[in-house]
Amino acid sequence: MPEILRDLLANGADDAPAISAPARTSLNFGALRALIAGTISQLNALGIGRNDRVAIVLANGPEMATCFMACASGVTSAPLNPAYRADEFEFYLSDLNARALIVEQGSTSAAIEVAGKLSVRLLDLIADPQGPAGNFMLRERNGIPATTPTTTSTLSSTATGGFAQPGDVSMVLHTSGTTSRPKIVPLSQANLVASATNIRNSLQFTAQDCGLNVMPLFHIHGLIAGVLAPLAAGSQVFCTPGFNALKFFSWMDEAKPSWYTAVPTMHQAIVSRAKGNADIITRNPLRFLRSSSSSMPPQVIKELEDIFHAPLIEAYGMTEATHQMACNPLPPAVRKPGKVGIAAGPEVAIMGLDGALLPRGDTGEIVIRGANVTTGYENNPKANDEGFLNGWFRTGDQGVMDEEGYISITGRLKEIINRGGEKVSPREVDEILMDHPAVAQVVCFGMPHPKLGEEVAAVVVLREGQSATERELQSYVSSRAADYKVPKKILFMDEIPKGATGKLQRIGLAAKLGLG
Repeated sequence: MPEILRDLLANGADDAPAISAPARTSLNFGALRALIAGTISQLNALGIGRNDRVAIVLANGPEMATCFMACASGVTSAPLNPAYRADEFEFYLSDLNARALIVEQGSTSAAIEVAGKLSVRLLDLIADPQGPAGNFMLRERNGIPATTPTTTSTLSSTATGGFAQPGDVSMVLHTSGTTSRPKIVPLSQANLVASATNIRNSLQFTAQDCGLNVMPLFHIHGLIAGVLAPLAAGSQVFCTPGFNALKFFSWMDEAKPSWYTAVPTMHQAIVSRAKGNADIITRNPLRFLRSSSSSMPPQVIKELEDIFHAPLIEAYGMTEATHQMACNPLPPAVRKPGKVGIAAGPEVAIMGLDGALLPRGDTGEIVIRGANVTTGYENNPKANDEGFLNGWFRTGDQGVMDEEGYISITGRLKEIINRGGEKVSPREVDEILMDHPAVAQVVCFGMPHPKLGEEVAAVVVLREGQSATERELQSYVSSRAADYKVPKKILFMDEIPKGATGKLQRIGLAAKLGLG
C-alpha cells in the first residue's frame, strides 16, 4: 500500500484524463503530478513547508480539487467553507495558526480582511479558464509572483521542504463538538492514503471510471470519496461548481460518468427531476450510486435504483475516520437498505458502557480503529480522554451489528445537529444568540426535518422588559454564522425546559415540544 499521496496518485497514465469540468478541457495525470510538484516548490520558496498550515477558501470546482491535493501533498491543507462569515474565519484561521491563505484572484471573501488582521500571508490562485481544468499558479496578493512551477519539487533551505512523509499532518479539519469550541482533527498522510485506498477497493474503481463530483470540497466526503479515492485508481473526476439540481443531468450528459456520490438531500432533489431526463439516464448508464454523510430513507434508495437501474451503495463516515468506516458492498454481494453496510477499511465493533465489546445483536456505541483513524484531537486532552477507550475511537453513535456484520445506526449519543450532512454545534449557536441584548437564556437543538434529517431549532427566554421576533433573531445569527446554522424555528418561552435532574436536555427536546 502507498504511504504518501505522491505514491497514491502515481497510478494514472501520464496522458489519461484526471480532472475535468463543465466546458473545460481535461487535465491529465502527468500534468496533475507536475502541478502538485510545482506548487510544493512554490510554497517551499515562500518558506512554507511540511506541517505548516495553509488555509484554502475557494469555490467548488477543479482548482479547489487540485489545490487541495497539491497542499495536502507537501504542507498541511486546511479547507474552509467559503460561506463562513468574518467572525468564523477569524476563529478558524487563529485556531489553525495558519501560515498562509489561498483565495481565488479577485476574491472579496471576508477571509481576506481577517487574514490581514492576523498577519496571515495571502496567496492568489490564478486559474486559466481557457486551459485544462484545475491548472493554476499562485501569486502573492501584493503582486509579487511566487517561483515558476517546475516539474520536480525543489526542497527549501529548511529540512521541511519537499513531499510530505507518512507521519506528517496532511489535512486539518474542524469538527463541531457539544461544547462551544470546535475540535481540530489532524489527519496524516497515512490517514488520507489509507482511507482513499479503502474506498477505492470497496467501490472497485478502475481507470475506466469517471465520477461526477457534486459534493462540496471543504468537506471530508467530497475530498476523499469524491476526489482522492477515484484518482488513486487512475480514473477521472469531473468537478462541478457544486450541487445544482437544475444542471445535474446536463452535467451527466457531458461527463458521461460511471458513478456519483452525494448526500441524501441531493439524491432526493435528483429523484424529483429524473422523470424529465430519462433519455439522458439511458444514454449514460451508471455502474453504481453512492450515498453518505447522513442516513438515506430506504424508500428513496428504491426510487433511485429504479430510476438509474444501478445499485445505490450507502456508506458511513466521519471526519475522525478520514471519511469511510463502513459501506454496503457492490453486487453480487448483499446490500441491506437501512443499514450502513459492513466494515470497509477500519475495524468496527460495538462497545458497552463498561468499555467491553458486545456480541453481535447487542446495542451499544459504535467504535472503530485502523490506519485511517486520527490519532487524536489537537491540543484537546479532555476530548481525547472522552473520545478514545481501550485503543478504540468512540463515534458517539449508537448502533447494532447483525450476525453477518452489517451495521445499523439506532441513535445519536452526541448532541450535534446533522442538517443534511452539515454538522452544527448547538452550543455555538447558543453563544451567538446569548450576545443579543434581548436574550436571557437559550438552548438550541435538532428537530426532525423530512428532507434534511434534522434542522436547527431553539428555545429562547427574553430578558424582562425586552422584545424580539423570530425573524430578528434569525437575522442576528445569520450576520455572524453560515446560513445552515441559523435556527429554522425559534420558540419563545418563560423558562428553558429541563430534565428531571435540572439539566438542559437537547436530545429529545423537539419531541417534548411537539416539533416535527
